[in-house]
Order: sequence, then C-alpha cells, then structure tokens
Amino acid sequence: MAKRYITKAVRQLIAERAYYLCEYCMCRSDCACESFECEHIMPFVLGGSNEPGNLAFTCRGCNSHKSDRITALDPLTEQSVLLFHPRNHHWYDHFAWDEEYLFIIGTTPIGRASVDALHLNRKGVVNLRRLMKLGGIHPPKNI
Repeated sequence: MAKRYITKAVRQLIAERAYYLCEYCMCRSDCACESFECEHIMPFVLGGSNEPGNLAFTCRGCNSHKSDRITALDPLTEQSVLLFHPRNHHWYDHFAWDEEYLFIIGTTPIGRASVDALHLNRKGVVNLRRLMKLGGIHPPKNI
C-alpha cells in the first residue's frame, strides 16, 4: 500500500495543474459535495505509477466510474477505444458543451466512450453545473 501513497505536495501540484476542476466532468472542487482525488490514468494495477504525468485531479464520481479501465466501447461504433487521457489529450479535441453548457457531448470515439463510461452527464453533475452557471462560475474558462 505504501507504493500507492501520493504526497500532499504532489496532490497540490495535481490540483493546481487542473485549476481545481475534475479533469473529466469539469466540475469545480470548491463546489462539490465530496472531496476530489488523484486518479491514476494508467491504473496502478496495470503498471501505472504515482508520477504526476500519470495522475489526474478527479471528482469521486468520475474516478469511481473509471475505476481501473483504460478503454471502453464507443456507443456509436461499438468499437473498444481508449478513454480520455488528460495528459495526452486536450479536452476540447474530444468534448463539447451543449448550448446551455450543462451536458458534455463526446465529439470523437474517445469522447463518446468517456462520456458513456464515466457517466459525465450524471444527474448530480448536471445539477451542479446548473447551479454553478447560475452563480456565474460555469462553464470553466481555463481548459
């Protein structure tokens, strides 16, 4: 278990690098009901490390839905594709917002598979986006 330990300094670096946003669903950590986590993009069980390049800042919901997966089915093509990788992919290359900025739309196989597998439009997240939008702090400007 000691190998999985991520230091406080690394956690801070990961949070700052992500502008305190979940790197998948783009919700703000200061508005979420649960604490955010450092997620292993390449899961520890598949040989991933605690190096900052393999860590993403995520809400608990996205991290739980991703679990130790690195692939999922694209619901359009039914082909297995890689999930969104926050270090190797740019968010806007694979996702877009609907016109109200409440729902994330996957625009590529990676985006569609990630929206579906990580449940990026789950009810609680959409409601949080709605409240953040009313408060003038959504959509995020830094991504």
